Amino acid sequence: MAELIHETVTDLAKLIRRHEVSPVELMRSLLGHIESTNPRLNAIVTLNPDALEQARAAEAAVARGGEMGPLYGVPLTVKDTISTADLRTTSGSKRRAVHIPSEDAVVVARLKAAGAVILGKTNTSELAMAYDADNPLFGRTNNPHDLTRTSGGSSGGEAAAIASFMSSGGIGSDLMGSLRVPAHFCGIASLKPTTGVVPMTGHTPEAVGPYSLGAAIGPMARTVADLELLFSVIVDPTLPCSLSAPVARRVSRDELRGLQVAVYADDECSPVTAETIAAVQNAALTLKDAGMEIVEELPPGISRGPGLWTELFSRGGVSQLRRLYAGHEDEAGGIVRAILRKAETAEQSLDDYLDAWVERDRLRAELLEFMETVPLLLCPVGSAPAFTHGARTVEVKGRSLSIFESFSYCQTFNVYGLPVACVTAGRSAEGLPIGVQIVGRPYAEAQVLAAASTIEAAGSWCL
Repeated sequence: MAELIHETVTDLAKLIRRHEVSPVELMRSLLGHIESTNPRLNAIVTLNPDALEQARAAEAAVARGGEMGPLYGVPLTVKDTISTADLRTTSGSKRRAVHIPSEDAVVVARLKAAGAVILGKTNTSELAMAYDADNPLFGRTNNPHDLTRTSGGSSGGEAAAIASFMSSGGIGSDLMGSLRVPAHFCGIASLKPTTGVVPMTGHTPEAVGPYSLGAAIGPMARTVADLELLFSVIVDPTLPCSLSAPVARRVSRDELRGLQVAVYADDECSPVTAETIAAVQNAALTLKDAGMEIVEELPPGISRGPGLWTELFSRGGVSQLRRLYAGHEDEAGGIVRAILRKAETAEQSLDDYLDAWVERDRLRAELLEFMETVPLLLCPVGSAPAFTHGARTVEVKGRSLSIFESFSYCQTFNVYGLPVACVTAGRSAEGLPIGVQIVGRPYAEAQVLAAASTIEAAGSWCL
């Protein structure tokens, strides 16, 4: 039954409910595949030792009958920055190497309440601080499409596990593209929800202070339908009705007809490869064929977004890093040490920070006014496909970009807190996946996912 590992989250849940798939057989297939595949990818860093026993319990419950949750018996993985009760959670830091939480993060508790079995934890950059999944504790995660390249970050272990069929789906987190970049690099789908609709409780680093403006936990999977299912489980049910209704309601593709989509492949910050432009054009043509109106226009506030990200968030995690590594700086990896060194010389007054916050709110209002008539945006995820391990720059159209600069397209939507789906829309000459972003208004996740599903359905570039 090795083909079981290729099934989607949605289909596995249906097959288990119909008694057509044994949760135990599924778990054994996955564990066998992980044993043979994970050594070359290093995507799963901690396996749940009770996973098979929990699968047996799920199978017994299925046999008894009765009400089952929407994810009953389905094994899922969780990024190693998100707390799992009685299962090691390190955030890729030597300072947390033996940390075993006593409680689940809220999102994990919701997955379990829906019947999911937590299979294990996936690799990340140290404290989720970089666009890779490499840290001093576990080392680097390789891209399933090319082992010499990174899987992206910081949710790179999650993306690699899903792309290589070691996991059917799971959850990651995002402050500067950490859900979207790995999905783009590995050829899967992801959703960064509207800031605040999925609780960040139990995540390290904490989403407090400036981080609370832009950080998000969201689902990752091989299909958009699976994103919809996972999101419906983890979204906060305590939202006011005016917010929760549009978040939870499913939108059909037919409802997209006539909607305007602003398409751009140049944010006036970072150039992109010709193949990336082609992927955006592929996606735009698909949406046009589905009855949507394409508007080639750079929306307001987009080009200022990356600068505001730096001004609002770059120092936000420094206080957490300083507390964690105080007196133990030798245990920090290179990225964290560089961040701490840079913070010592960085100059930003309180007035400068407040000015950036005010400017962010003003530009966000202008963008949302634009999106009242053009409710969806379509753009690249980044300047290029997956970069090689250890790269610090990428060359695009004769310009050398830092890795951070190359993902200006992602950072903007953390600044403005908007929902964004990533779906594959093309391939590079080397066969590497190229994703695009579909951006919506606050709480319009259903609309964003419907557009992403339309692009996915038309593509021959998916896994």
